Amino acid sequence: MTVGEVDRPVSLADFAELARRALPAGVWDFVGGGSGVETTLAANRAALDRVAVLPRVLTGVERPRTDAPLLGRQQAMPVAVAPMAYQRLLHPDGEPALAAAADAAGVPYVLSTLSSTPVEEVTAATTGPVWFQLYWLRDRGLVADLLDRAHAAGCAALMVTVDVPVLGRRLRDVRNGFALPPEVTAANLPAGRDDLAHAGTPGVSAIAAHTEAAFAPALTWADLAWLRERTRLPLLVKGVLDPRDAVRAADVGVDAVVVSNHGGRQLDGAPATATMLPEVVAAVGERIEVLLDSGVRSGTDVLRALALGATGVLLGRPMLWALAAGGRAGAQAALDLLAVELRDALTLTGCADPAQARRLRTLTGG
Repeated sequence: MTVGEVDRPVSLADFAELARRALPAGVWDFVGGGSGVETTLAANRAALDRVAVLPRVLTGVERPRTDAPLLGRQQAMPVAVAPMAYQRLLHPDGEPALAAAADAAGVPYVLSTLSSTPVEEVTAATTGPVWFQLYWLRDRGLVADLLDRAHAAGCAALMVTVDVPVLGRRLRDVRNGFALPPEVTAANLPAGRDDLAHAGTPGVSAIAAHTEAAFAPALTWADLAWLRERTRLPLLVKGVLDPRDAVRAADVGVDAVVVSNHGGRQLDGAPATATMLPEVVAAVGERIEVLLDSGVRSGTDVLRALALGATGVLLGRPMLWALAAGGRAGAQAALDLLAVELRDALTLTGCADPAQARRLRTLTGG
């Protein structure tokens, strides 16, 4: 990554400005925007900022460990790179570059169904764990095929997203008439299945038109049970906000839920994920793991999530900004910074490792 002395990132937030300079306005809005008037997008950040963590002192901690288990496998941090579509919009190297950066950092990479690189190419580009994120498609045969391909490619876990019966109305994309350029495709789908995503029309989001045609709008608990029976891989359910749904997911036999509002991109007016996290953790207890998604921007945010009871977090937009700013090197730099921030946060709260951070007290409002 080539940046000037003034531009050298010292936090994840710094990558956002670098990405803004590098990207076309429409792509910047596609990544950064939320649904509606972006109330929930703003709420995610505000809720995390309201969480104060009570440090412990005289604990004798000099250099804490940042490693922690996720889905039974020790990772360098309690962090996974979130599933995000069409990463070649951000950089020509796209998903393989981001997966390689995650591998170098020692954390899982979650590959989207709507990846712009086939799952087989992504897993071949890295020795680290790749989790496959599944959108439920209208074509059940295609869903089964994606599962078979994910298994054959060596994916280490499956993550099914359940909060997209339809795409939230993302006004930036509507105003921009946003569509995919010809060279960026939904590479995991059969040729031609993403044609609508390329059909630019003023006042219409081509991405929304494509997902409306492709995604099944009426996913049920029976579908989740079918998926649980079909795979022995660890299974995560992403898009849970109500504790009752988390309990029901645990009853079906999933291994983890991800407390997520899709980064403020689905229901505008949904609660912030940091607000709902403690209730979800309390509802499921130790039955399953609970990860936090939406709004994480720093190592301090990872600490906040742990202190609120999460097992770990998904890191989304900052990784796309870093990819846009510098490809694999940019993404690697961002994850290196996150590790520094997390270690500092653990040190300053007297925690020897992330497990101890889960026993910290939190206050809301400072």
